[in-house]
Amino acid sequence: MSIPISLESRSEPIEQPTHIPCVDPATREPLGEVRIDSPEDVDAVVARAKVAQKAWRETSFEERRKVMRKLLAYTVDDKDEICLTVQRDSGKTRENALMGEIWPTCEKFRWMIKNGEKLLRPERVSSGLLMHKKARLEYHPLGVVAAIIPWNYPFQNIVNPLIPALMSGNAIVLKPSEWVAWSSTKFIESLRAVIEEAGHNPDLVQAVQGYGPTGAALARSAVDTILFIGSVRNGRRVVEASAERVIPVVMELGGKDAFIVCDDADLEQAVHASLAGCYINCGQNCVASERILVYDAIYDTFEQRAAELVGKFRQGNSREGVVDVGAIVTPLQLEVIEKAVDGAVAQGARVVAGGKRTLADKGDYFEPTILADVTPDMDIAQEEVFGPVMLLMRVRDDAHAVEVANGVSYGLSSSVFSKDRARARKIASDLEAGMSAINEFAGITYMAQDLTFGGVKASGYGRMNGREGLRSMCNIKAVIDDRIPMNQANRVFPVADKDYGVFSGVIELIYGRGFAQRWRGFLRLLGRKR
Repeated sequence: MSIPISLESRSEPIEQPTHIPCVDPATREPLGEVRIDSPEDVDAVVARAKVAQKAWRETSFEERRKVMRKLLAYTVDDKDEICLTVQRDSGKTRENALMGEIWPTCEKFRWMIKNGEKLLRPERVSSGLLMHKKARLEYHPLGVVAAIIPWNYPFQNIVNPLIPALMSGNAIVLKPSEWVAWSSTKFIESLRAVIEEAGHNPDLVQAVQGYGPTGAALARSAVDTILFIGSVRNGRRVVEASAERVIPVVMELGGKDAFIVCDDADLEQAVHASLAGCYINCGQNCVASERILVYDAIYDTFEQRAAELVGKFRQGNSREGVVDVGAIVTPLQLEVIEKAVDGAVAQGARVVAGGKRTLADKGDYFEPTILADVTPDMDIAQEEVFGPVMLLMRVRDDAHAVEVANGVSYGLSSSVFSKDRARARKIASDLEAGMSAINEFAGITYMAQDLTFGGVKASGYGRMNGREGLRSMCNIKAVIDDRIPMNQANRVFPVADKDYGVFSGVIELIYGRGFAQRWRGFLRLLGRKR
């Protein structure tokens, strides 16, 4: 998801526009316009969210589950309309809209309805040496969550942060990418309507629309935490904005994921998984398998089989028939992909399939591409492409595969294929990544909602999904309470002559090395030894 959004996405004209023009990338058909929110509009939206959140935070978990069930029902009942809207605004295929947007969203609702209360109830923890006390952790809502989100999953990127925000008692204000302003406006309106029908203030869920200034205004507004999904460059700007008010942020900044195919892997399994990793959503996927590291012994066979399958792909507008891959969401991203591929060829990469724009008379398309003989020193092996491009890279052995895999600035997800599970686990454990999948495309980790989602290095910090993702939207408060009321103050002042000796004895008695030191501590505690 390391894609240019929100804070500096389109080149802005000198005279600021008042509306966003929306276009279907599969046909270049105009979809309409969406009004741009000013910084003053953003502040007003956040203020309304704060009012709504004050009432929402007092609701019971059962009431929150009721709202979740209604939102889930809307997602299931209206899935065809949601998919059509996604198709028109992003150019993706009908099947990918269903499997990539609807299914993960439904699973997250199911998981949250089942597990949310359990993970947000006060949690008893040890009070250590304070045996007369009880200790617990409490999970309180932070207030208003700001989510600055990209264009590659127009529906899922909205609902993904909305679910934990509402379950933990927060309100949420979203800043979708301007490239999907048309669909996000429709989705937000529908979600708000469901919340209002459930008897709650629809201002719990709001969106602000616009270019960079709108995103910057939201990041600097009176929100209480920020989730940012986008590029490293814009992520730095969000961190700078958050530092002004010292609020927490979760950064999900994309990757350059390694997909390792060992010499003992099941070739057919690995090839088909690599196709999913490279071409789902036309490669516009933060966990795309951008580097396929194949061992020398099977490299040529892998290349041949991948080329055979990719050569049969159908591409086009999925509203006109079944296709395998669709359009590129933005014309700017199309330029990024083309420049990356042309640069790789100039540096010595070999085109096995695709390699250029296609269907230019219809929309914004780039052919499903395979580049072979890619080496780590090439620009394309280091920089995120975010397009339908498979990069085949030769590696000698396990150590070399790990070296190449870790030799980039990113560390989001990773995949390892081997029939020897112990071998695969060892390789996976050595990879610098926030997620690893063995004998699967790593994107499948998203369907296991108990798992966290996030990366290391330039892929960001903090986590979405799972227990950690839910609790990242909470103030985790430490509470110490009476187990046995003593009704007596712990005297600290005035300091007595014997205090140092007593407490020195306590420390040696509890933490000393061996019997002799602990016995000395016991004697000091009794005042029999200085």
